[in-house]
Amino acid sequence: MSFLRSVRPSNLIILTALPFIIYLFISSGDYQRSLRAILGVENGSSAFVPGFLALAIAFTSGVAVLVFSRAKAPRPRLANVAALLNLAAAAVLVIGHNIHPFIASVVANGVDPFKSTLIVKGVTPRQLTEAADLMVQGVEAWLFPAYLAVTLVGLGLHFLSSRSDAAPDGKTRRIARWIIGLINGTGLVFVFFFAHIAFAAGVATTIRAAIAAYILAALMGLVWVGLLQLHSTVRTSLYFAIATLVLALAAGWFLMQPRDTYVLAGTLDGKVGIITNTPAGLISAVRFGQYDGAPQTETPVRTFVGPTEALASIAKGEGVSGALLPAASAPADMPVLWRTEALNDRDRAAGITVAVLAIILGLLTFGGYLHQRHPLAIGSEFIVDTIRGIPMLVIVLYVGLPLSGALKDATQGVLDPPNLMRGIVAMALAYSAYLAEIFRSGINAIPVGQVEAARSIGLNRWQTARLVVLPQAFRIIIPPLGNELIAILKDTSLLSILSIRDITQRMREFQSASFLPFAPYNSAAIFYIFLTLAAASLVNMVERKYDIKHR
Repeated sequence: MSFLRSVRPSNLIILTALPFIIYLFISSGDYQRSLRAILGVENGSSAFVPGFLALAIAFTSGVAVLVFSRAKAPRPRLANVAALLNLAAAAVLVIGHNIHPFIASVVANGVDPFKSTLIVKGVTPRQLTEAADLMVQGVEAWLFPAYLAVTLVGLGLHFLSSRSDAAPDGKTRRIARWIIGLINGTGLVFVFFFAHIAFAAGVATTIRAAIAAYILAALMGLVWVGLLQLHSTVRTSLYFAIATLVLALAAGWFLMQPRDTYVLAGTLDGKVGIITNTPAGLISAVRFGQYDGAPQTETPVRTFVGPTEALASIAKGEGVSGALLPAASAPADMPVLWRTEALNDRDRAAGITVAVLAIILGLLTFGGYLHQRHPLAIGSEFIVDTIRGIPMLVIVLYVGLPLSGALKDATQGVLDPPNLMRGIVAMALAYSAYLAEIFRSGINAIPVGQVEAARSIGLNRWQTARLVVLPQAFRIIIPPLGNELIAILKDTSLLSILSIRDITQRMREFQSASFLPFAPYNSAAIFYIFLTLAAASLVNMVERKYDIKHR
């Protein structure tokens, strides 16, 4: 009975319904197939489970050694158990033969399937070629023994420095903690957040996206709150005014560059040839008849690499009767239907971008001058208010499609983030506004007298925030922070609009292929309920740890 009382009421309802849910998935083949598809269980992925568990246990137990050996750890003897488990798992990595399939799967799924020569083309799930597989085995032959050796050294130094006659903060202890923490922490982050988990790919994508977006949103929210705390001075306004002037001059320089002359030559009986790198405004004008003497109907166009190819197509009669060309490339004997001048897209885009930045910075500077506030504080307030007014789906689509495409074009393809990264950034940007308001409310709840007392004993603003304000504010805002974690975990389903294969996207794919009316949707709903209840239990555990209700 005491156990039942310790369970959250909402979780108790789920526990009561759990036997029925288990029976449903055991007895129904449709629900079994739905669950496998939604979780992202690939064919033959059971062979990867031993390797994943061995790595996860090794890295987790290594980190646990540091956690349980802290000065205020509740059960310090558990550090010895974690150390033995760490050594045993490291030994299994060296002598075990079931680790390689998981490592090979991680490597195969971590390379570009179209460009890489390490994987077999056209095979699903991905498989390494024979040469690549031998190369991976060769790396494992020295990597795992090296991990075992470093683990022995790190644990030896750590427990040697933990003797009663050793200094608690000695150099040897710090080195040992760095060795253990760095190697196991890096491995733990890689296994749980970056490595491909073939037996739960859909779940891994959902949880990773939620955690990454939440952490990034929290950091961005802290930035917005930090900017709100800035104070304005006369020097600040002067600096921002100078920066606005510099940006305005730079925008004028870009927009005043010499124009290029273009002519629309030939006839409009067929298609009009468009040359690569022709200004986009001219292309639209030709297509939709936005020039003098243009026809009322839309003009079909065809793209060519250069003027030579366009003129050759006109001469061969391939359905192209005219071309929009630079004036210097147009033949003298071709009739000219339209002549104009235009700025190239590169200078035009740079000029418009810098001009927009100058306008924004000028407005922030003017607003700061009127209200005696820092311009960046006004900018942070504007960002928070604006983001909260835009639907989540619109932000995901905007960041994931046009904004990322513009970034790719502006950097000539150098910055082309994958869809998952685009979705994480979009969700982090959206939730940063809400988290910023939560952080601000927690900070404002701290009495001003405590800040003044911290200043009176010589603490600067950063020390006051880190040692006095933030620890107390964190205790206050744990419940709303937990609520945002649950919300962002559910809203990862919106990332399916970017074809990110999370739980929702896999549910849609399976439903489209199987035509089952209820099983895919019920399975996804049940799994999301378990995820959110697990997150709620985690938040409740943190609340009990910091005793929020009694402070």
